[in-house]
Formats: sequence, structure tokens, C-alpha cells
Amino acid sequence: MKNKFQSIYQALIQAINSGVYAPGETLPSENELTEMFQASRETIRKALKMLSEHGYIQKIQGRGSVVLDVARLDFPVSGVASFQELNEKLGLQAKTDVVCFTAVKADKTIAKKLEIETGEQVWQVERIRLIDGERIILDKDTFVSSLVPGLTKDICAGSIYAYIEKQLGLAISFAKKEIVVEAATEEDQAMLDLDESGRVVVVRSYTYLDNAVPFQYTESRHRADRFRFVDFARRNP
Repeated sequence: MKNKFQSIYQALIQAINSGVYAPGETLPSENELTEMFQASRETIRKALKMLSEHGYIQKIQGRGSVVLDVARLDFPVSGVASFQELNEKLGLQAKTDVVCFTAVKADKTIAKKLEIETGEQVWQVERIRLIDGERIILDKDTFVSSLVPGLTKDICAGSIYAYIEKQLGLAISFAKKEIVVEAATEEDQAMLDLDESGRVVVVRSYTYLDNAVPFQYTESRHRADRFRFVDFARRNP
């Protein structure tokens, strides 16, 4: 169950994304927000702090909470999270369409990527992610069937990570990622609502269980003009 401040945070994100509060405008004051959401000032401050941390607002002395330009969606480079989890965290209006779900035998290329034998069964999943009605991400996943048994198309339409962790009882540990910009393929053009640049940002990742065994290889293809890939780094003295 969400905390009150998380619900307020997501409600304000939706208002920003839908244009209720445009870039450069200020959000209602803390007093107005406490009335609007029937919440304590401390709860409102927590929600505003989250908005600031995720780049939606800037607190400016004498002006209040100024809305920043969020036309591009901030996707974290570090960390391992499902699209469903990012959807909830970022307050997106998102939908998933499963366009391919099949069991195949791994060829030499995929066997090498997942450190398995050629011919071993894998699940191949392709999903289109729609945000605000636009097709802007094509996720192409391959899972080792023996490590992720019982996968179904219905599970793929929701959260595969939730299934792995909650139903299979496995622990997902870390991922290695590569990010490149490429010319859109014919498949990209057919599957995504691309802009005029014809470029996509491709994130290739290898994801591991807590025993350091790879169970997933992903090629996630993003419409280049809609995303800003971000990371948080701390200098160690």
C-alpha cells in the first residue's frame, strides 16, 4: 500500500505530464496543497521533495515550486528495475503490448550471451511500451527457460520481475548495460512511432541472479527524442 505522500507525488506528476502545470509555472503553495489533498504539511513536503529529486520541480526562494521541462522522460542507467516499477515510480500513463512470446532453441549467439548450451530452450519476448498513447519503446527480451519456468504471455503483459521474485522465489541481483545510438531498423519503424531523426537509443543489458548466473538478455530500443538517460554518482573522498 502506498504512503499518502507517494500518492500525492504521483498525482502531481500526472498533473504536470498532462499540462495542468506547464514548465515555468509554479505549483500551488504548500498551504493550498494541504487543502487540496487533505494532508499534513509534512506529507506535502515529502511529496515535493520527491518531485524535486526526480527533476520535476525546482524550489526557488520567493517563487515556490517551479515546474521544469519534463518533455523527455528520465530513465535511470544504474539500478535494475522492471518497466512496471519505473512506470509507478515516474507516474507515467503507460501500457504494454506483448507482440511476441515464444519458446525457441538458443543459437550460438544467444547461448554465448546467456552462458548456456546451444540448443537450450529460451523464452523470446517482444513488448511495445506505450506512453501517453505513443509507441516509444520496443523491448526484446530473452530468458533462460530453465531459470524462469512457467512464463506465460499474461505474465509478460505485467511484470516478469514480480513473477520471478514473488512466484519463483528468486533474487535478481545486478545487470551490465551498454547504451548506444543507432539508425532505426525496419522493425523499429514498423513497431514504434518514431520522430524525423530516425534514430533510436538502444540499451543492451545482461541481468543476473544473486548467484551471478545470467538469466536475461535484453535489447531495449527507445525513441531518441523522448528520453534522457540519467545516473546518480557520488564522489568517494
